[in-house]
Amino acid sequence: MRYREFWQLVDEVLGAAHGRELTRELVLGGLDQRTAVQALEDNVEPRDVWHALCDELEIPENARWGTDARRPAPPRS
Repeated sequence: MRYREFWQLVDEVLGAAHGRELTRELVLGGLDQRTAVQALEDNVEPRDVWHALCDELEIPENARWGTDARRPAPPRS
């Protein structure tokens, strides 16, 4: 997953304004108590950040991949 894809999914799945706020403010236990933005700045793989964010928000697997039915789900590392 590329950074561009991460941000597209944030906008599609969480909503542009609300999703961006969550990535800046929500501290994620799965990312060593960092926000998604902090983890990305620390070079954590975007797919790992996305999975941690979705796990924390309890987003079901079938709802994590946005509106593009052809978009493959990135594997967990």
